[in-house]
Amino acid sequence: MSEQAPAPQARDSRAGATSEPVRIGPVELARLSREAAVALLLDHVARRQRRAVAFANAHGLLLAMDDAAYARTLSRFLVLNDGIGAEIGARVLSGTGFPDNLNGTDFIPALLSAAPAGTRLYLLGAHPHVVEKAATTFTDRYPAIEICGWRDGYFSPDDEAGIAAAINAASPDILLVAMGNPKQEYLIDRLFPHLEVPLALGVGALFDFTAGEVVRAPGTMRRFGLEWIFRFLQEPRRLGKRYTSGVFRYLWKILWLRLTGGRQPSG
Repeated sequence: MSEQAPAPQARDSRAGATSEPVRIGPVELARLSREAAVALLLDHVARRQRRAVAFANAHGLLLAMDDAAYARTLSRFLVLNDGIGAEIGARVLSGTGFPDNLNGTDFIPALLSAAPAGTRLYLLGAHPHVVEKAATTFTDRYPAIEICGWRDGYFSPDDEAGIAAAINAASPDILLVAMGNPKQEYLIDRLFPHLEVPLALGVGALFDFTAGEVVRAPGTMRRFGLEWIFRFLQEPRRLGKRYTSGVFRYLWKILWLRLTGGRQPSG
């Protein structure tokens, strides 16, 4: 990938102090309020300074702890915290949590709402009818944003060069990639050296939510970082392992990191 700026320090306006990034296992996460994160990313767009962004929840952090290749990939991203798992990890390992929960499904609407008129957006991922419907919904919700193109997420590695060329031809300011992790981060990492877009973000199930294919948790559950419970009840077969044994493995690894001063368990 092209050179990335280092993970930023953030000034927490409520505490009046500078917040250092926090390391959870092999992953460094920025400590940013939602307002500061939006301002930072839009500044990258304005300056045409390229940045790849990932959102790390407990599942993604556990994947990085288990897979050194994924951890190395995330080291080339600005990583933002997503959900209660990241919050627990930060509090246990550093004593301090995050200013805000920056889950992508809520953060991206805040980013697009704050983006200046004429900002160009490209969507990549999901089923063909889902990404098309998401593009239409984004157009209706954010009339100042220009949807300059979209492409579904069903293609082979041989298609990636053509996809990069199509994205560059559309000249977006922001690229959203919705394939779930780790697939979307691996794809962004492969494509980014060939892209001219300033900002690329892996956004998980955002297109499904935006298109109305998946119902979101009630606002109270989202505010307390409990949307994962609602998702589990919706799709117990697909998400069962992630939200049962995966949760226990994640908490065990966080405890081990705390007890050993950051040394990861081998299994």
